[in-house]
Formats: sequence, C-alpha cells, structure tokens
Amino acid sequence: MANDIERVNQELRNSVQSDDSFLTEVAIHLINAGGKRVRPALSITTSLISENEPETVDHDVIRGGVAVELVHQGSLYHDDVMDGAKTRRNVESVNSKWGNREAILAGDFLLARASGIAADLGTEVAGLLASTIASLCEGQVLELQNTFNIDRTEDSYFQSISGKTAVLLATAARVGALVAEHPRDLIEAMTDFGHNYGMAFQIIDDVLDLIATDEQLGKPAGNDLMEGVYTLPVIRALAGSNGEKLRNLLSNQLDKESRDQAISIMRGDDALFSAVETAISYTNRARNALSGLAPTPAARTLEMTCDLLLEQTNLASK
Repeated sequence: MANDIERVNQELRNSVQSDDSFLTEVAIHLINAGGKRVRPALSITTSLISENEPETVDHDVIRGGVAVELVHQGSLYHDDVMDGAKTRRNVESVNSKWGNREAILAGDFLLARASGIAADLGTEVAGLLASTIASLCEGQVLELQNTFNIDRTEDSYFQSISGKTAVLLATAARVGALVAEHPRDLIEAMTDFGHNYGMAFQIIDDVLDLIATDEQLGKPAGNDLMEGVYTLPVIRALAGSNGEKLRNLLSNQLDKESRDQAISIMRGDDALFSAVETAISYTNRARNALSGLAPTPAARTLEMTCDLLLEQTNLASK
C-alpha cells in the first residue's frame, strides 16, 4: 500500500501540471501539504478485494483514485473560500495565500483534471464522477441553508453529510471496484461500504472539531461553531440539559471567548458520546457490507479501517 500511495502522490503532482507555472503552484499547494489519501487508498483496497495475495495495482486504479482525490482537493479549495479559512493541513490556505479568485479558479482546474481522468477510464466512471460533484454541491447548499440555524434537524444534518462526504467515499470505493472489473454485486457491496464508512467518517470529524487541538486538526478547533455549522453533537446538545446555555451562546455571533465557552459546554455533554455511538452504528453497517466476502487481506484492511476511525476520538481526547 505504501508504494501504491506514493504512486498516487506522483500521479497527483503530474495531473496538476499546467503551462502556466503560477496555476501549477497554486494547484499543487495542498497536494504538497500531504494528507492521508483516504480516498485513493479506499479505491486501491476495493480493487484488491478478491485477491488472496495482492500485488501492486494497475495504473488505471491509481488514476481512478487520483480522480476522486482531485475532486476532494478542489472541493477543499472552494470550501476554504466560503469559510474564509486561514489554514488547511497546518499550512496557509490557498485563499489566504493567493486570494479568493485564485483559489476558486484553481479548484475549478482540479475538478477539470479529475473529469479528464475519469473520461479516460470510461463512460461509467465519468458519469459517476459527474454525479458525485453534483451531490457535493447539493450537500454544501443544504448546509449553507442551515448556517446559524439553532433549530437545525438531525435529518438535515444527515442529508448534508451524505452529499458532502459520504458520496465521495462511496465513489472512491466504487471506482476501485469498477476499474478492477469486479462483479456487479461486489461493486455494490464496496459502494455500500464506502457510503456508511463516509457517514461515520464525517460524524467523527465533527466530534474531533470539538475535542481535538488546533495542531491535531491542522486548522482551528471549534471552527464549525464559528461558521454557524451546527453538527450532530451540537444538535443533540441543544436538545439536552445544556441546551439553554448553549442556545444563548449560539444566538449571538461567537468570538474566541464565547467559542471556548461553547466548546467547554460540549466537552462536558453526553451528546459527544451519543454522536460517537451513531458513528459506531455506521461502521457496523459498513462491516455488514463485507459479510459473506472471503477474508482477503483487503477485506481485513477495510474492517481495520473502521476500527482506526473510531480510535481517533480516544487519541484526540488525550
């Protein structure tokens, strides 16, 4: 896997080269900042799901994972413009370093490069990537419609993260299985795994925003609260015993002091544990998608990935 991820990194760098050196510099900024490459790793793993003795994957699998990662990277460029973010992955954000217009154009460039790769991989992959980008937009719009809404519902939250996060991980899992030409039932099982893992992934990310440090996150803690994005633990805390105190804080624009007060309330609220329990239920659904499959190294890796995801909350709280 380590070798294949390095191949992903190299292909990412190759794919964003432009005749314009400035565009290349801006487009490669977050790629050079690193990252876990969760989505390409998922594509690689699902491509190997039937292999008892997996070897290095075909180049098209690498390119499929790269296409999904480029969509993710492009969405980050756009997200940071909308949020006015200053940092990303412990480096200065693109919009802060070069400006909003440059970040938007570079994000568009990344999406275009992803679409080109997908087209090379066939009409089904191209159509899948196009529908995924549309879902990302729909999920983001739904979130924007509920910004600073202290009456946001859980249903609205789940719909939004399904579009914003889960769809991209489902697509990553599906692309790997498609490019490897697995049987249809296996492709659907991998897609189901990716969706449920993605739902858990976002819930855990939202919990970490409230319990982790700036250094652990690579961005300011409590940023969602500052931006008026009220996630699952916040929604549940608002409905609980600390609801009135939290509601009073969130009814006004937060500054750093009031943000810290809100975080302190959240860290002492059972809503955090409740949200983690919901994430666990989604990881269990992801594991169920693997039931009936041979216990190949790739299948075991997917199961272990669920465990590692949940362990993040333990590490962040130390």
